[in-house]
Formats: sequence, C-alpha cells, structure tokens
Amino acid sequence: MPKSLIDMLPEIVAQGKKEVERILARAQSDNKMMLQTNEYVLPARDESGLFRGEIRACCPPDNMNSCDTDGWFNRLIHGDNLFAMQALLSGDPATGLPSMRGKIDLIYIDPPFDSKADYRTKINLPNGDIEQKPTVLEQFAYSDTWADGTVSYLKMLYPRLCLMRELLSDQGSIYVHCDWHAGHYVKVIMDDIFGKNNFVNEIVWSYRSGGASRNGALPRKHDTILFYCKQTASFSLNSQIERQYLEKPFMGSKQDEKGRYYVDTILRDVFEGAPWIVKDAGIEQYNMRPVLNLSSERVGYATQKPEGLAQMLIEIASNKNSIVADFFGGSGTTAAVAEKLGRRWITSDIGKPSVMIMRKRLIDIPNCKPFLYHSIGDYSREAFLSDRQYKRVSDLARVVMRLYGALPFDNADAPTNIGYMRDTRTLVIVDSPNKITNAGTIKRAMELRESFMGGWKKVIVLGWNFSFDIGDKLSKLPKNEIEVLVIPPDLLDMLRKKDYRDWVNNQKIRFTSLQYLTLKQPRVLSANQDGKEKLVIELDNYVLLSPDCLPLDDDSKAVVQNIMAEKPFDLIEYWSIDPDYDGHTFRSVWQDYRENTANDSDELRVTHSAELIVDKVPGKRTICVKAVDVFGFESQAIIEV
Repeated sequence: MPKSLIDMLPEIVAQGKKEVERILARAQSDNKMMLQTNEYVLPARDESGLFRGEIRACCPPDNMNSCDTDGWFNRLIHGDNLFAMQALLSGDPATGLPSMRGKIDLIYIDPPFDSKADYRTKINLPNGDIEQKPTVLEQFAYSDTWADGTVSYLKMLYPRLCLMRELLSDQGSIYVHCDWHAGHYVKVIMDDIFGKNNFVNEIVWSYRSGGASRNGALPRKHDTILFYCKQTASFSLNSQIERQYLEKPFMGSKQDEKGRYYVDTILRDVFEGAPWIVKDAGIEQYNMRPVLNLSSERVGYATQKPEGLAQMLIEIASNKNSIVADFFGGSGTTAAVAEKLGRRWITSDIGKPSVMIMRKRLIDIPNCKPFLYHSIGDYSREAFLSDRQYKRVSDLARVVMRLYGALPFDNADAPTNIGYMRDTRTLVIVDSPNKITNAGTIKRAMELRESFMGGWKKVIVLGWNFSFDIGDKLSKLPKNEIEVLVIPPDLLDMLRKKDYRDWVNNQKIRFTSLQYLTLKQPRVLSANQDGKEKLVIELDNYVLLSPDCLPLDDDSKAVVQNIMAEKPFDLIEYWSIDPDYDGHTFRSVWQDYRENTANDSDELRVTHSAELIVDKVPGKRTICVKAVDVFGFESQAIIEV
C-alpha cells in the first residue's frame, strides 16, 4: 500500500531541513549565490517622445553606494525564489546590500497551488493573439512542484518557508495565502517551522465570484491566509487595528469606557451586512473585491489579487520604511502597494512574463522610486534531475551534442560537454540548462578554441539560457571564429515523447541563432539650454531567433514569422535607454512599452524613436539601448557618439 500524505510528512520535513542546512552553509562560504544586476530602473516612461529630467540625480555612474536612498534599493528579481533568498542571505556587495538575514519585516506570499493550472502565457499582437508555453526554467519549476501532487508541493514549500524565517526580523511576520488544495497541510508545516505559539491568526478572504465545487453545490467562496510572527515577544500589530462597535452584546464582545460594546478585529468587512454591525466602522478604503476584467488594477495576470487586500495586510503588520517581501511576485500587487504605502520592498518570480508585468506596473506608479532589476547569476541546482531521463549534466550534454551532429571525444581527459564536427576543425561546447550562457562562457570558449588539443578553426556554443548582453559581446568577435546557437526550449518535452536516436535520424531538431537589436546612428542636437543637448535615438532593426525555436504551436509560429518579415518592432515588449552607459550598470532613464498610451493611442506597439535632453559630456558619449521582446528575450546595443 502506498504511503499516505500524513505518513510522508516526517520525510518531507527531514528532507527540507537537510536542504536548508546546505543552503545556509553555502551562504557562509566562498561559493555564494549571487545576484546579477540587469538594470537600475529610474521610472520615466515616454509620454510625448521627449524626456527631460535629472538623469543622474539619483545615483552617480561610478558608485552605487553613494545614492540619496540611504544605501537601500528596492529590488525586482527574476529567478527561482530559492536562489533569490540564498543570494539575499549572502548579500550583494556590488550594490551595497548586506546580508538580509533578520532584516525583512513582512513577507506575503501567494504560491501557486493548483496542480492543473495552465501556465501558458497569452500574448496579444497586432496580427493576432498567440500562446507561449513556459520557458525551460519555468517548466522545471512547475513540473518539480507538482510531480507527485501535494507531496511535491510541500517539498517545494518547506525549505522556502525556512529561508523566509531566516530573513524575517525579530519583530517580523509572514502571510501565506492558501486555498482548499493544500492549506491545511501548509498550516501543519508552518507550525513546525515558525512554532505553533507564533501563529497569529487564520484570515478568511471571502470573494463573490468563481469557486464552483466539483458537483456544483456549496461553491467555494474563500481563500485562507495563514498569519505567523517570528517571535511572539517582539511582535506587535499596527495601531491601525480599530474596534468594531456593535449595536448589542455578542460572543466575545467587550465594553469601552462609555459602555459601548465592541470587538477587536482586523477584518471588519467580513461582517458587512450583518444587522448588528454599526455601519460607520466599515473599511471601504480597502476595496477587497476580486480584480475583475474591467478593473483598473487589472494587468492580465490570472491569479492577481486586489490591492485592497495587500494594503490591509501590509498596514496591519508594517510601518513606513519597513522592508516588505513577496517571493512569488506574480502580478506585482505586493510590491506596487508597498511602493504606494512608503514601504521598502523586494519581490521575485521565476516567470519572465510575470517579471515584465511587474516592471511595467511599477513604472506606472506616480513618483515610483528607482529600483534594481536582478536575475540570478548562477543556476547551479541541477533542475533537469526532475526529468528523470538524465541524471547528470554530462548525459544530457552528450545527447544534445549528437542531436546537433557533433561527436564526443574519446579522450577520457576531455570535458564531457565538449565535442567536435567530423572533417572540420570545429569545436562544439554544450552549456548546462542550469547556467546562464554569458560573456564568461564566450571567453572560456575562445580560450578552448585556441588551446584545446592544438587549437581549432571555430567554436560553436549551444546554450539554453542567455545573458541580456551576450549579443553585444558576440558582435565584437569574428563570426568565423565563434557562433552561439539556441537549444530548443521544448527539447526535453520532445525527448520525453521520442528517443533521441529517432530525432537524430529524422534531423528535425533545429538550433537557431540569437536575436539582436540594431540602432541608427544617434543624432546630437542643440537644446538651446546651458550645458544641455538633445539626443535623438532611433531603432534600426530587431531580428528574433527563428520561431522554430520558440515554445509555440504551428499557428502561432506562422503569426510570428509574418511579423518578423514585415514589422519586427511589433515583437518588442519594451525598450529603454541609458544615455551615459558606464559599461557596468545599465541605468534605464527612459522607457516605452506596449500598453503605454500616454504617447500614442496604440497599446500593442512601442514607439521607435526617443528624444532626450541630457547634460553635455566632454568627448564621446556611450549610449546603451536594451530591448525585451514579448517572449522575454533581452537584447542590448551599445553605440558611441
């Protein structure tokens, strides 16, 4: 008889504790998880085609630690939250971030708990809508989470909750949003991690729509939010909790100095409509209705929660300048509300569509403070183990090598991820699915081309995931010496359906080139202002990797192919400009994105040019432009004027 979930709970806890011990030990070692800074975002969307502003007022180009933000930067992180929390525990010296252990005052998470959820992303394009399947990293994460149903879900959640406890300050607290799928089991493991005595409350969020039960009767109309504190002795709720006055005595009610009956509650609107409630004590300000399709809050995210819910929870358990975190960022509600309420924030998500939604949502907030956009610099966890076909990186590398048409070396001393093309002096390197193929990868590949076994005429790198600036790095190297190709993101799915030898014989696996962005030569015009000049920056072309390499069905690939041929800029989700690029940190002082109709009436396209009034600089000016397409691929172009 198979073990029940109750039988497996001790095993889940034991495995989770071992993983946490390993992570905490690594955070204290030299082999730390690090954050890669993609952008320093100064929210300034294009509204009239002309940007004027104090571009450098917030941060000098050469010292991220001397800004006027008391050394703090809000942070948006793309990547597995297990890695993100490891990096936060280690700290980020490059941006002046100390270890965040014991520094976060409030954590709210709404982890996905529907094992049958469809994680495809719908993309609206001028020529028609398409659907994109999850990226390779997202596929690993989702398949890991639900491989064995609730057991896998709890195995995923346990170590993450442990790390969240490490990050919480002594006066900190955590909200975990659950529904009927696993909420009762989550309560059990949270009692184990945070201590049953540190359980503050079980909050019931009742909503009016959806939630039909399996048989259509007694529909489900609520979620549960589990509320724990780090230490009962140090924790106190915000003084905003008010008394709920009653018209007559009720179970648990008290009397004040004037003899009026009341109850202490933080969810006053739960009782809305009851005849015994005094109506002048409502909390309409929180607007806790579901986010419907026509809501002004709606950002196109399936599990989006209302800002009123987040506002109430944040105001209850944090204060001005408190650090608030959400490690399942989703649509960005927690970060957006924290920004509006004057809290500091950290948010992360493994989904690239989610991160793009959050970035745009934050930029749209009036007077949003600058924030850092990070990715995880090292995906060292062997996520592909969940595939259960390939237990080692080397096994998968050899399969990819054969699919490309290369042969592995017979020499036992040769790296297992390196092969060669028969009858040519071409070296082939297969990168790991857990790594970002970046400038360091390119450097090592060129070194191997020159020195490995006497040298080679050319080296080809096959990669899964790529750094945003890799296209620019490659453009500076001879094309006849190095080439970087993309491994199809749905390759593992293909290999599950058919043995790799069948794919080799059919020759249907296509490895395609990277996308890239080109600019027209910028123009510098006099702005008739002392010490100022006007820059005119225009996009020239955007070339996307082949649609055959995208996780799309055939109809969607045809739509994309047509756009690529006729109007490639229609594929750009957003683009941003750093007019004084220092070669290290990209500072986006201007950006335009789809759905921005402040500069035109077209919500499905970006503008193709920008005018910026900037301070004059002596000598040459280095301009960096970054573009992110609707699939989340990032390109970067650098040009001097």
